[in-house]
Amino acid sequence: MTSIEKIPDTDVERVNSIDRAKNVVEVKVVKGSEAYNEALLKEPVKWTEGRQLILFACLLVGFFCQTMNGFDSMLLGGILANKRFLKHFNGENKGIWAGLISSMFQIGGVSALPFVGPAIDTFGRRVGMVIGSVAIVLGTVIMALTSTNASEGQFMGGRFFVGWGVSIAAAAGPIWVVETAHPRFRGVITGLCNCTWLVGAILASGATRGGIELEGNQSWILPLWLQLFFPGLILSFAFFIPESPRWYYAHGKQESAVKMLAKWHGNGNRDSAWVKLQLAEYESSIERDSYDKRWWDYRGLFNTRASIYRLMVACWFSAFSQWCGNGPLSYFMAAVLDTIGINTEVGKTNVGLGYNCVQFAAATVGSFFVEKFGRRKLMLAGFFGTSIIWICMTGAAGSLNSHLVSGSAKDGDAVYDNDSAANAVLGFIFIFGIVYSFNITPLQSLYPVENLSFEIRAKGMAFQSFFIAWKTYIIFIVWCAAQGVVAYFCFPETRRRTLEELNDIYNAPNPVKFSIATHKLALNEDKTVVAVDEDAAAMQM
Repeated sequence: MTSIEKIPDTDVERVNSIDRAKNVVEVKVVKGSEAYNEALLKEPVKWTEGRQLILFACLLVGFFCQTMNGFDSMLLGGILANKRFLKHFNGENKGIWAGLISSMFQIGGVSALPFVGPAIDTFGRRVGMVIGSVAIVLGTVIMALTSTNASEGQFMGGRFFVGWGVSIAAAAGPIWVVETAHPRFRGVITGLCNCTWLVGAILASGATRGGIELEGNQSWILPLWLQLFFPGLILSFAFFIPESPRWYYAHGKQESAVKMLAKWHGNGNRDSAWVKLQLAEYESSIERDSYDKRWWDYRGLFNTRASIYRLMVACWFSAFSQWCGNGPLSYFMAAVLDTIGINTEVGKTNVGLGYNCVQFAAATVGSFFVEKFGRRKLMLAGFFGTSIIWICMTGAAGSLNSHLVSGSAKDGDAVYDNDSAANAVLGFIFIFGIVYSFNITPLQSLYPVENLSFEIRAKGMAFQSFFIAWKTYIIFIVWCAAQGVVAYFCFPETRRRTLEELNDIYNAPNPVKFSIATHKLALNEDKTVVAVDEDAAAMQM
């Protein structure tokens, strides 16, 4: 095993001003940790390098976990717009029946939470992805077979298993991606990972839209069977991809961790600055006999101030990202469209497909800005921006509501005489999707995982998962603005640090202030940091 070398703090001067007389040839003003920026300066990494391209291809397996999550999550919304499906089960696309069918997915997901940590921590991130995929395959088969008996209980049971499997796979996939990706590209890669949720949503929308053209029960059974595609890919490739080096190290397999890092992060060089940086952080931060080794032990989530703060940030951000109002616009799009007079099957599925395509484009572009703008700026723009959009949408929807000519939104046959107001509401729905997807979607997999330390990462991700009338929009106006205020004062920045270096943030007296501080680094000829200005260093005290 290679030796672990970490530049000790005693080798770096803490001064009031950088002294160029002490072998200093360059001064850089940076944000993030000194060690990370030093590795970045010494060994610039290009994404076009052959080894990185192969690693990107491997990481697609983790992306598939989010893709099947998006497909499974959005499939029912499209099927509920299918009149043949509703006739087969004698159901409706709103009310108690639709709520029960839909909620079984969430109930299955919540039921899986006690198993998420043990599955991912004990057997590895890859096995967690496999366990989730097997459950989704089982649930899909159970649901599809209801075409012969119209059993609501059987269909709901299948939804339960799909939700159970998605809960485990959707936790294992992003954790594996963020722990396995090169630190240089972690932010962008993990942001793109969550964007593939929208790929699944688009495919589900396209499948349900295409299914409407088919005759009989095949119109909704075929989209159900397509749920097998991405779990099948995960099951086929999961054991041909590298395991998380952090999981290897924490389970006493240090040599395997070194080999993995050298091969994929050091371009075959065990003495790479990136390899040394990460191994040093593992040595100082990852406990080899900690709470993640005991499946029943959740004390690590609450045993220190830093752990509580980490969990709070992860849970609050996850809750906030789900309570911007995207839920009604995603899961109950068919019912929302009834309120603006779009009542036909084809019209609803076309809008749903277009909405998901716009979201995917915005989220993909946004992923490339998580490093440029930082996590905090994106989330604040998302929370405050969606609040403003809800104000506009509420005004347009209120105006439209006063122009009802006949029918009702409740019965799905509303007719209005104000096309401008209806188009305005529809336009604001799409603008909401753009703002939300650009700013929030890339962070949904990245930010919670980054903020949880290795020992509590899997259990913390499970823990944080716990957490349509037009007048309802007013709730989102207030709530989105409140989320922005909380995020501004409580949510730290995480870019340009290794996962282990985030310990410094949460151990600081003011984590947010410390996370956004600017550091002035003095470098010698070989790009080694020889001094740091005292003001930045003092924030760690």
